[in-house]
Amino acid sequence: MPEPAYVRIAGEYARRIRSGALPPRVQLPSYKEIAQENDVSEIVVRKALELLQSQGLVRSERRRGVFVADRPNLVRVSPERQLESAERSFENESDRGVQVERETRELPAGREIAEALGLSEGDLITHVVTRATEGGRAISISDTYQPAGIVGVSEAAFLEESITDKLPASSHASWLRTTPGDLVKAVNQRFISEDGRVIMISEVSYPRDRYDAFVFRMSLK
Repeated sequence: MPEPAYVRIAGEYARRIRSGALPPRVQLPSYKEIAQENDVSEIVVRKALELLQSQGLVRSERRRGVFVADRPNLVRVSPERQLESAERSFENESDRGVQVERETRELPAGREIAEALGLSEGDLITHVVTRATEGGRAISISDTYQPAGIVGVSEAAFLEESITDKLPASSHASWLRTTPGDLVKAVNQRFISEDGRVIMISEVSYPRDRYDAFVFRMSLK
């Protein structure tokens, strides 16, 4: 399925911003200029810039234009997080019936997952798919990977999380029943031990309209 034009344009600008080719506070071209450069309508450009703004990469100033944000690569790193099961998390935010199902299997790590976990390609890993529904509506799906033999995150000292609006993987799109081209809210997690080992990685997808914002709380003591 071809990538929507607005996602492609946003992705190109996101790469330029994160690489430093477009430094903080630099003004982006006008809607008209971006539209002409990419042979699209200004409506498509508006959607692309809205996506960049939702990711915190740009900011809009009335009557002035759109500028690269001051800190476009913000990733929250917290030494303490409240660690809950999916059942408890959804129970705390909903009084409707929430069902959670898990599928667990061991398999050889592919190149990308092996690199993310600091393993060799082919090493055994545990892959857990967690799917949740609320009142019959799919509200969450996650893929979690851990080195074989490690269970849970009791060995983790740090949690890194990054949040983006993105096109979902096909399995996530199918579960959440998203319309082709629609974005989801994706939370990427890395649980890291005191000595720097990656204990677990996870990508969680939610319908983009489920939450207005994500709030993080951590101890500063």
